[in-house]
Amino acid sequence: MAYMISMLIADIGGTNARFALADASGVHDPQVLQVAAFPGPLEAAAHYLAGKPRPARAVFAVAGPVGGDMFELTNFPWSFSVSALSAALGLDLTLINDFHAQALGIPDVDAKNLKPIGGGTAQPRSNIGIIGPGTGLGVGALVYGNGKYLAVPGEGGHVTLPVLNAREAAIRDWLLQTKYSHISAERVCSGKGLLNLYDAIRALDAKPLPDLAPEDITARAFDGTCDVCAECLDLMIAFLGRVAGNLALTTGALGGVYFTGGILPRLGIDWLTKSRLRAEFIAKGRHSGYMDRIPTFLVDDPFLPLKGLRQYGLDLTGDASRP
Repeated sequence: MAYMISMLIADIGGTNARFALADASGVHDPQVLQVAAFPGPLEAAAHYLAGKPRPARAVFAVAGPVGGDMFELTNFPWSFSVSALSAALGLDLTLINDFHAQALGIPDVDAKNLKPIGGGTAQPRSNIGIIGPGTGLGVGALVYGNGKYLAVPGEGGHVTLPVLNAREAAIRDWLLQTKYSHISAERVCSGKGLLNLYDAIRALDAKPLPDLAPEDITARAFDGTCDVCAECLDLMIAFLGRVAGNLALTTGALGGVYFTGGILPRLGIDWLTKSRLRAEFIAKGRHSGYMDRIPTFLVDDPFLPLKGLRQYGLDLTGDASRP
């Protein structure tokens, strides 16, 4: 290899773990592993590193709240000690939230991977919101100040679901009665959320429909063979637009809101543009005009978090990074 490896980076979600090596010149040898194929991150990292140069540092992004030595993935039963994993790998390991990494990667997104949804114009040197449905729902932000962006991670996917009408309230109440003690945005704006919507609607409407996987619900919504599936997908996207609008208002995201994650690129920019996503994003009463000026973008880049992890690692080591 012609490059000088400085770190191992990994983006670990509830379904996939994306590993790569990185240095000041870029991200190298990315590989996607199935989380369910390994007992834990140690085995997954060892599998990836087999036959590769071994750096001294590692930076992992994980789907869940980071703090303290013990960590447990929100949407998959991996739990581990950061210090024990660091010792077992023989690497200086740093753990950050997955949407911390996503936020840091936004400035490095190639134009070809960025697609506008609706209108609006990004204001320079302004805050940016990031939200992405996948196995769960991640939320983050970039806050601008003193000439640079600061990434702000959080657990915004677990805010209380914003419900506006009787149909939505009935779905929420069914989920409260049968599955959960709290209905967060993630409970409907994610792959698992699509299943929750499907279960709720077929129960509320007393329709004897078969169990389906999220991708089957989407496929039947697209081909017009299942009205319940179509309603599920419509509601998921409407809720997502509404939550993203709340994020934009909360953070003053005049630099735009970026939709990431694994689900939306598969739906396609044409479908998203015609969906309720943008309309629900804007619909904020007397602040609708303010919202209409904020652009929204689809980020179609599965390795976005790796770019952010590289930047975080370079900042840690003091190596060359973006201005």
